[in-house]
Amino acid sequence: MSAAAGAAVGALTWAIADGYIPSGSTGPGPEMLSHESACVLNAGDADARIEITVYFADRDPAGPYRLVVPARRTVHQRFNDLTDPEPIPRDTPYASVIRSDVPVVVQHSRLDSRQAENALLSTIAYPI
Repeated sequence: MSAAAGAAVGALTWAIADGYIPSGSTGPGPEMLSHESACVLNAGDADARIEITVYFADRDPAGPYRLVVPARRTVHQRFNDLTDPEPIPRDTPYASVIRSDVPVVVQHSRLDSRQAENALLSTIAYPI
């Protein structure tokens, strides 16, 4: 069974338990810059207003970071590019919770290019 065009799919809250942005990279930027991404799919008919809160082991959370994913679009948001209200620190483990006002799907991706043999991982975030 296929989803109807414009049908909302997903959840309102998603968690990514593992986050880490290395300070080092190899290769040309921005393509090969080590990064974390939240890939957000909004298949619905209304724009999604997203808030990302970042949690750490030894300090208060950062955020919320805000973005909009237009209706029937996708946004690949690099955590490296989140700067307001503060940049995500490099070389620091973190986790994140992503909240939306309409259902979305979130996938987590990481490119670690500290070595010439790059590592790429991707997984669906945890829907709550």
